[in-house]
Amino acid sequence: MRSCTAIVTLAILAAASVGATGIAPRSAAAPRVHLWRVPDAGIQPQAVVDAAGAVHVLFFKGAPAGGDLYYAVRGPSAESFSAPLRVNSVPGSVLASGTVRGGQFALGAGGRVHVAWYGAKELAGPGKQRPVWHARLSADRTRFEPQGNVAAGSTGIDGATVAADPGGNVYVAWHAQGIKDGEAHRTVYVATSKDAGATFARAEPAPQASTGACGCCGLRALVDASGSVHILYRTATDGLYRNAAWLTLGTGPGKPVVLQPWKLDACPMSTFALTQAGPGLAAAWETEQQIYYARLDPAARTFSTPLRMDGPAGRKHPSIATGADGTTLVAWTEGTGWARGGTLAWQALDRGGSRLGAQTNAAPVPVWGLVAAVALQDGSFAILH
Repeated sequence: MRSCTAIVTLAILAAASVGATGIAPRSAAAPRVHLWRVPDAGIQPQAVVDAAGAVHVLFFKGAPAGGDLYYAVRGPSAESFSAPLRVNSVPGSVLASGTVRGGQFALGAGGRVHVAWYGAKELAGPGKQRPVWHARLSADRTRFEPQGNVAAGSTGIDGATVAADPGGNVYVAWHAQGIKDGEAHRTVYVATSKDAGATFARAEPAPQASTGACGCCGLRALVDASGSVHILYRTATDGLYRNAAWLTLGTGPGKPVVLQPWKLDACPMSTFALTQAGPGLAAAWETEQQIYYARLDPAARTFSTPLRMDGPAGRKHPSIATGADGTTLVAWTEGTGWARGGTLAWQALDRGGSRLGAQTNAAPVPVWGLVAAVALQDGSFAILH
């Protein structure tokens, strides 16, 4: 496999042949979009809005090769975020370099926060295993409980993600080496907790994930309104393709749904975005340095024709949010790369996929930075950068 750090040049060369956008002209007024800086000058925000309208945010601070995760919350009528709580109990155990390996989080039973991340350092002992750490907010919401490794037995780990439901189930997923060396034998692994994250069963390969997973790309997991667990990830097949793929746990052995193929014999170091959108889901991902969006129908296992966001190539790391009226905001970074910052851009779409508004160069994105979009109760959106 070619070096992951060389992919920026490869992907930009491949981007010249990207197809038409499929986005209709502006059809109505653009929604209000607030640009919020990450609390405490942090980077790599992840954000979720709860049923009461509070915005929960996870972010990174410290040395990129080994820093810390922090959590804060902002009530629906508040002007700022709460004082941050450090998530990781082992200082410096979070990796920001590469952008794809930072923390992700989910709200579980009783609104409890669950965080998962790829370990910055190998564990002591034979095998030099990298951990996938999990930590949960304490019952009194004053601190995070000590982190624990949920990936014992996996090797060649990358791309940690987490999802949770109101019933106390928590799912931490990543991709790792299979029974043989090489990306063609990698697959998605899932560790499941049935007791709100107190304990996890030994991780198992997801039977719905075909072998072949891109070695340096992120995953995104979500439990939908019906309780089904969905994971977006990038496959690695035949040494030629890095397809955006969608799998749903519990559907029996089979293959994931390919959302979009990408002929590329190298790792693009890409990430995914996934959110609830009415009875279905909305997803965003990168193909050939462009950002694409689609609606997913979990019941039928089908999806809408992917829509490309307007503009030139050089785009990565999407985030997505959908409001109660069906309006969707897709945000992403432009010009970011290995050890290089860039800018924030966004595009708003109505329920049918017509463009409502867009903005480029909206705000700076720091080195190793991400953006995070959320839909607010008043119908507006916020993007943290």
